[in-house]
Amino acid sequence: MEKNNETSGGDFILLGFSDQPQLEVVLFVVVLVSYLLTLMGNTAIILLCIVDSKLHTPMYFFLTNLSFLDLCFTTSVVPQLLWNLKGPAKTITRVGCIIQLYVSLSLGTTECVLLTIMALDRYVAVCKPLNYTTIMHPAFCKSLAGIAWLSGVGNTLIQSTIILQLPRCGHHRLHHFLCEIPAMIKLACVDIRANEVQLFVGTLVLLLLPMALILVSYGLIVQAVIKIKSVQAWRKALGTCGSHLIVVSLFFGTSSAIYIQPKRSYGHSQGKFLTLFYTVVTPTLNPLIYTLRNKDVKGALKRLLRKEQNL
Repeated sequence: MEKNNETSGGDFILLGFSDQPQLEVVLFVVVLVSYLLTLMGNTAIILLCIVDSKLHTPMYFFLTNLSFLDLCFTTSVVPQLLWNLKGPAKTITRVGCIIQLYVSLSLGTTECVLLTIMALDRYVAVCKPLNYTTIMHPAFCKSLAGIAWLSGVGNTLIQSTIILQLPRCGHHRLHHFLCEIPAMIKLACVDIRANEVQLFVGTLVLLLLPMALILVSYGLIVQAVIKIKSVQAWRKALGTCGSHLIVVSLFFGTSSAIYIQPKRSYGHSQGKFLTLFYTVVTPTLNPLIYTLRNKDVKGALKRLLRKEQNL
């Protein structure tokens, strides 16, 4: 018993991709490049939205929040992942694991809510353009962003705390590359059916409900555009909503596959790669998607580069 207590109070072992050493070398390079691109891309978007006055709108206010969130989210996961991929040591301290658990769940939840709020913003922009500035005024936008961040904090304080209180009986080998609830729950040495029900209910509220609200928002947008019967209106709606739809599909598609069926996903390579996609790849793609498909962002970037050349 003493040995078990000592082990459970020590470091955790993140097995990750240790069963595929050759793959670890490739993943190290891919993850490192993706992380650097994430840092540069999201930082660039944040700076553009702050510096360029034409981007001082609700849409880019929420995009700034999303970019900052992606920076924090990847930073809570990637440095530890790179360390484990690089060498034989696959450990993470107990404190490090707890911090990663709380922070990653908080930011993941915040992103779910924030993407839903961004869908609301697009709905108002397309369906109620004359009232857009009245409805989406700065104070209201700040309140919505605050709700997104607070919902993340509230969810992680509840769910992470409950999971950490489960007895592990010395189990400390995680079949994953990060400390995340569906992986941590597998270490428990007691009946976890009630906890899995709680996780499923939490998923329904914070993952499937936002997905449903986003679908409703875009359903109303499509309905409004159809009534106009204009090719130009379709192009404008696609230009306004296309980037957000792609980001939503990437994030919710992979995260829902993990959290809705944790039993099937965790402990298998497929689940690890899905998690790798939404924690590493998606934050890298977000700036590219918003930059390549967005005339305002490309215009702001050109204006900034022009100013630098004139100095």
